Amino acid sequence: MDSNDVRSEWAERSGEYSPTYYAHYGPDETSELVQSILETEVGREASVLEVGCGVGRHLAALADAGFSDLTGVDVNPAALDVLAETYPELAETGSFHAEAIEEYATDVADDAFDAVYSVETLQHIHPDVEWVFDDIARIAGELVVTVENESGEYGEVNYVDDDIPLYYRDWHRVFTDRGFVEVTSSERKRDTVRVFRPSE
Repeated sequence: MDSNDVRSEWAERSGEYSPTYYAHYGPDETSELVQSILETEVGREASVLEVGCGVGRHLAALADAGFSDLTGVDVNPAALDVLAETYPELAETGSFHAEAIEEYATDVADDAFDAVYSVETLQHIHPDVEWVFDDIARIAGELVVTVENESGEYGEVNYVDDDIPLYYRDWHRVFTDRGFVEVTSSERKRDTVRVFRPSE
């Protein structure tokens, strides 16, 4: 499976882990955690990008908490359609882009966002396009937050439902190698939360 195949699998996803699946569940404890981290580290006035925003449930929690400069990018156009139906106010006030992060980020200016975060999304980036991590580091002015599955060995791949690849990476190394310092980290049942700031 190459990077185009991976993007196609997510863009055409139905059933479990599809847009309607996530819309049904809405914001959750991860949404609250991301909100708390961003409030503490950059404040509600920050410009925020979610990579792999899906139906916007985490961004909706941020909007409810008073964040107003919100952007999301997702490879699945159907997810953004569901977002518009589920969170119409967020859809109207936020900025949303239906494309892969590796397509979107290349045209974004340096330090365009105060904070960039992902929730179990970067783990699906194909090794062929790992250069996009350079762009993520470049466009994040103050903060990068990763909430990703790190339960496997670095470099291994696991398949979700036998078709969606999950690539295990050492996210500490990924972003410290790109000039960031890890501020804090915590392991949870299914993922690890890491918070990074650019080094001085």
